Amino acid sequence: MKLLRCVASLSICAMTMIALGWQPLFAAETLPLLYEDDFENGIERWQPSDTDAIAQPSWEVVELKGPAGKATKAFRTTGTSDYQPPFRSPPNFALLKDLTVGDFELTAKVQSTNVDAGPHRDMCIFWGYQDPSHYYYVHFGAESDPNACQIFIVNNAARTPITTKTAEGTPWTAGWHEVRVVRRVADGTIEVFFDDMDKPFMAAKDRTFTWGQVGLGTFDDNGNWDDFQLNGVAVKAGKPPAAK
Repeated sequence: MKLLRCVASLSICAMTMIALGWQPLFAAETLPLLYEDDFENGIERWQPSDTDAIAQPSWEVVELKGPAGKATKAFRTTGTSDYQPPFRSPPNFALLKDLTVGDFELTAKVQSTNVDAGPHRDMCIFWGYQDPSHYYYVHFGAESDPNACQIFIVNNAARTPITTKTAEGTPWTAGWHEVRVVRRVADGTIEVFFDDMDKPFMAAKDRTFTWGQVGLGTFDDNGNWDDFQLNGVAVKAGKPPAAK
């Protein structure tokens, strides 16, 4: 009887906290694994923004020393792309094909190899991608300014920062780093992590896009991706919001 009263009290407490607006962030263990890729078997599941990337590869699989210090294959972006987006935004990205998600948690290992790129040395993660004019991305820039080291929305207009928790800059080194993006569509939560998986590196709140594809890329630099994992809720694609 005491145990039942204890469980009931905990349930009432949890419902009260939710009623007050508190919602626990999910963890990867609570979301089904949708896709993972170590790029050992090619990149057929990925669609580069540059349609000529097969003939003139801006993306390729390379063999190198991986995150664990052992020889591995990685997904490499080799620099700028010929793709011209409709609005000012990153031209060089690769989308995961045939998978649209709502809530998700994306983790990956990344290595920036353009060590002389200066303050805008970057790598990017994309999500909520509905078409070339509607999506989110995070720019891991070496230094922060309105166009770098921010969470952006592209909503039928040039990129706009929506970051509510900003970072001073991404502490790139020559080695590998772990990154994670957490998205909860119900309340618009976006949390981005860099190396420290317990404390968000950047954060935002926005509900404009509640579904879309995910992707990896850069604005105009080069670097490597490995150990990609996507946990989440697969959803049916809808229609992008009408232009305002």
